[in-house]
Amino acid sequence: MAAPLATPMATPLSVVGTTALFFAGALVMRGAGCSINDLWDQNLDKHVTRTRHRPLARGAITPFKALAYTGAQLLTGLGILLQFPTSCLFYGIPSLVLVASYPLAKRVTYYPQFVLGLTFSWGAIMGFPALGVDLLSNSAALSAAALLYASNVSWTVLYDMIYAHMDIKDDAKAGIKSIALKHDADTKKVLSGLAVVQVGLLGAAGMVIGAGPAFYIGSCGGAALTLGWMIKRVNLKSVKDCWWWFVNGCWITGGAISLGLGVDYLLKYAKDDKTDSLEN
Repeated sequence: MAAPLATPMATPLSVVGTTALFFAGALVMRGAGCSINDLWDQNLDKHVTRTRHRPLARGAITPFKALAYTGAQLLTGLGILLQFPTSCLFYGIPSLVLVASYPLAKRVTYYPQFVLGLTFSWGAIMGFPALGVDLLSNSAALSAAALLYASNVSWTVLYDMIYAHMDIKDDAKAGIKSIALKHDADTKKVLSGLAVVQVGLLGAAGMVIGAGPAFYIGSCGGAALTLGWMIKRVNLKSVKDCWWWFVNGCWITGGAISLGLGVDYLLKYAKDDKTDSLEN
C-alpha cells in the first residue's frame, strides 16, 4: 500500500526486500512478545491445559534464562530495525510498550485481544516510513496508514477471539479474562461485525490512496469471502477446529489481501514505468 506513494515509486525489488525484512522482524518480535507473555503468565499457564507444558510453566527453564533469551530476541529485532531508514526508529521503538503491556491486559479487561491488535498491527504504520514515505508531511499516507492499522486491529481481535475459545473453560476457572468469555453466547455475531469493520476500513484505506479494481476485488472482496467462510465454518466448541482456523485462516485471508495489494501495485508500477519511457 505504501509503495505507490513513494517518490519515485518503489521498485518491485525494493518492495520484496523490505517485505523480507518485515517478515523477519515480525517473526522475531512475535517471538519476543510470546516470551514476555510467558514470563508474565508462568503461574497462570499452569492452570490452562493448552499452556501448562510451556517451558516456564513446567519449570524446564528458569525465569532468568527466559529473560536472557527475550533480551537476545529484542536485540535481534533492533538489528533488523536498524536496516530501515532512521525515521523508523521513532515509529518502531514505542511499540515495545504495547508488546510488554499485552499480558497485563488480560488481568484487567475482557478485551486483551484489542491490546494484542494494537501490538500486532504496528507494521501497518511502519511500512510507510520504511519505503521513505513521510507520514507527517503526507496527509494521504497518514490517513491510509491509520485506516490500515485500524483494519488490522479489527482483524487481530477477530482471529484471536477464535483462538480464545480454545481455552474458554480453563480461563474461566483461572480467572483469565478474554473476549470469548465476555461474548460467548454471541461470538459469531461479534466476529461478523469485526469482519465488516475490517473490510470497510481496508476499503477506506484504498480509497484514500486511489487504489484500483485489483485491490477492491482481490483484497477487499477476498477478505470478505474468506472471513465469511471462516466464520460460517468454524466450530467454536471444538478446540481442534478453532486451532485449525486460527492457524490457517490468517494465511488464507492474509494471502487474499496481499495478492490484491500486490497486483494493484504492479499495475501502477507498470503504468508509471510506461509513462516514464514515453516522456524520455
